[in-house]
Amino acid sequence: MKSPSSLLERMRNDKEKLRFRLATLIATNPSLLPSVQTLISASASSDRSAIGAALRIAEGRCNSTKPDAARKIRDFVQRIGDLNVQAGYSAAGEDNSGAQLARTQGKTPAPPPRGGALLDGEWKTKLANPFKPLPLPN
Repeated sequence: MKSPSSLLERMRNDKEKLRFRLATLIATNPSLLPSVQTLISASASSDRSAIGAALRIAEGRCNSTKPDAARKIRDFVQRIGDLNVQAGYSAAGEDNSGAQLARTQGKTPAPPPRGGALLDGEWKTKLANPFKPLPLPN
């Protein structure tokens, strides 16, 4: 992928792909942030929220391995001043940090319900053990 603008042209109708491909592009090469600025000014408001979400995802990917890049992305979003970008950025952070936020407030997320069967299917159906030997015909 050469530039973020070509990404927008190819994925204008698929916000999910735009979010994750742009996040990967920014996380692997944070020097593309000026191109993202141009991309933001050339895109529709719905695309801008997807771009904001991509920036948050990229920041999350960089936090542990490239803290300087994560800081640059965070600073970039604060400087942008575009409400749609910031809304997408904030919404993506809420999605990713819901369990973390619950832990910091002293609440632990409820564990998933456990059934008695090896596997539970939809509508509480019990699924057979996939490792059980098959009966052979005589």
